[in-house]
Amino acid sequence: MTRLVRRPVRRVQATVALCAGLAVALSGCADPDEGTNGVGKLRASAIEQKARTAVDGATAVRVTGALVTRGQTYKLDMRLKKDGGAGSVTAHTTTFTLLRVGDSLFLKGSPDFWDQAAGGASAAPGASGTAASGASGGEVADKLGDKYVKVPADDPAYQQLRGFTDMRALLDGLLTLGGEPVKGDRPTLSGVRTIEVKGGDDAKGGTLDVSLQGTPYPLRLARAGGAGTLTLKDWGEDFPLKAPAENEMVDYGSTIPRT
Repeated sequence: MTRLVRRPVRRVQATVALCAGLAVALSGCADPDEGTNGVGKLRASAIEQKARTAVDGATAVRVTGALVTRGQTYKLDMRLKKDGGAGSVTAHTTTFTLLRVGDSLFLKGSPDFWDQAAGGASAAPGASGTAASGASGGEVADKLGDKYVKVPADDPAYQQLRGFTDMRALLDGLLTLGGEPVKGDRPTLSGVRTIEVKGGDDAKGGTLDVSLQGTPYPLRLARAGGAGTLTLKDWGEDFPLKAPAENEMVDYGSTIPRT
């Protein structure tokens, strides 16, 4: 009787030990969402919505990278917030600086920028700082130097240029994926863990990398159709916005030349 009792007991003990060992082994498998904000556990569409909600509540952001629109490539480095923005835009081979404070939009171009922009224009700043006719592109660049020009609100270029400084309009236009969203890889961007949300299985609708740490902000966007890749960072970091001083400005006149 004693032997009949001991064998089952030993088997139970062996089974318990095996289970304990298996539990230890399994505990060594890392949970991919451990230490994150938890959005990685959600469906792709829910992650996309979380990112959009985070964007809607953001007070500031910095946008850098390439944006392709209507066949034209723009390289951006813009700091944006709800009442304006500041930074640089490169188009073709020229770079210009934009500054918007409220509805007042200011433009500062490099000599090459003004040379190209005003080469075919019939008006340029005269000695008094207001528009004068008959100046060449080179003369325009010399007159403007390193000065800001205030873009008239009724100028055809105003809305196009303002778009680069409008946080809400720019992000709303960019952060839209095409196709049914699906979850992708989990890359680390500048030390921050993220999860990809792709527009379709083939990502033809673009790819959005959403932060898995803290607020689920979008940190990178690869636009559909190869239309550029943008990095979004410095979320919520305020920065000063101030209109240029009088000695930093020149009055171009009623119309800014189109570039």
